[in-house]
Amino acid sequence: MKNELLRKIEARQIVCGVVGLGYVGLPLAVEKAKAGFKTIGFDIQPEKVNMVNAGKNYIGDVVDGDLERLVETGLLSATDDFSFIRDTDFIAVCVPTPLDSHQQPDISYVKSSFEEISKYLKKGTMVVLESTTYPGTTEDLLKPILEKGSGLICGRDFYLGFSPERVDPGNLVFRTKNTPKVVGAIGADAAEAISAVYRAVLDSDVITVSSPAVAEMEKILENTYRNVNIGLVNELVQLCYKMKIDFWEVIEAANSKPYGFQAFYPGPGLGGHCIPLDPYYLSWKAREYGFHTNMIESSMMVNDRMPEYCAERAGHILNRFKKALNGSNILVLGVAYKQDIDDYRESPAIRVIEHLEKAGASVSYYDPWVKEYHDRGKTRASLPELTAEALKSADLVIVTTAHTNLDYDFIQRNAVMIFDTKNAMKNVRIRDNIELL
Repeated sequence: MKNELLRKIEARQIVCGVVGLGYVGLPLAVEKAKAGFKTIGFDIQPEKVNMVNAGKNYIGDVVDGDLERLVETGLLSATDDFSFIRDTDFIAVCVPTPLDSHQQPDISYVKSSFEEISKYLKKGTMVVLESTTYPGTTEDLLKPILEKGSGLICGRDFYLGFSPERVDPGNLVFRTKNTPKVVGAIGADAAEAISAVYRAVLDSDVITVSSPAVAEMEKILENTYRNVNIGLVNELVQLCYKMKIDFWEVIEAANSKPYGFQAFYPGPGLGGHCIPLDPYYLSWKAREYGFHTNMIESSMMVNDRMPEYCAERAGHILNRFKKALNGSNILVLGVAYKQDIDDYRESPAIRVIEHLEKAGASVSYYDPWVKEYHDRGKTRASLPELTAEALKSADLVIVTTAHTNLDYDFIQRNAVMIFDTKNAMKNVRIRDNIELL
């Protein structure tokens, strides 16, 4: 089976499937089609399917012209009919893996996707999970689902592996095509064949590891590393505030060291799908072994509390002007979870707004990238534009996302007082009304 698959991969004769056409899945589907593989995207949301089939792009990391051209030439199509799985030879699953209300992994989307795949899985197919999950998911959960639903045997009739997504929305340098890929599969033949597909698609290294569990843990390490280090600076920025030390200056001074230090920066909390969530997957799994990830859990607590801390600091700033947070007008700048993107998943800015409103503040927001957001059953719209009047009427302006297309000199000139939680205004020379986190 392996040799036949390698031959078909080399000849661009396999059909690729991508389940989940979001921030990870659609760019991956586009790159597979651009590499010459006929690609079918699967999604349960008809609006996404219809947009792809119309050649209309909805993901920032995809070039509009690429999507339109690939659809027109027939290399890329989309469907919500999973029976077309039987037409594919390679399937990548890129569905959400959020946390539930108890901060435990919710892999229901992964499980249901694999149950659907199992109904139509044919011999000689490669199946790969790209969604972040806990170590052991591929072998302990997904392998039995595919074998039971299809009647096929993993390693003999089909190949199964895990290759974690590495998508950084808005990154202008590293995208799907040129970011190194890690692959772990059940068996050496599966690893070789699956790796060959990625090598045929990507302009980057493909690192093959010994098992899916290694690849699953590797992904969690990547983001837990960032979570822990951001937790460290978020804790130190609070200490430096009490000590009246500019922690942002401290970081820049430390960053002058050419070895042994990597700069991480504080902020109002963590957002996006990976960094705030992945450590919970590991700590949850660790409890199965009677092990507590103390350092990781401590950093999670620090980061989770940052939105509340920022709201408290806002109250302290207003107190200096003999104003209470209760009844004040607050203007929040930015609800995207990172600069220059329209993604607000797990955005700490939304939690900051929530804490401010619980304290009685009247809050509005402006974000040139996010015209409206939906959270906990409510929809909130951005101000249509950032005017001098809007800035002057706010008792406090809070910068929660460092968008580069905002005129920070204009903001400084017109705002009464600014609380900059991202050091977005570092290049503004007049700073008498700016306070840093």
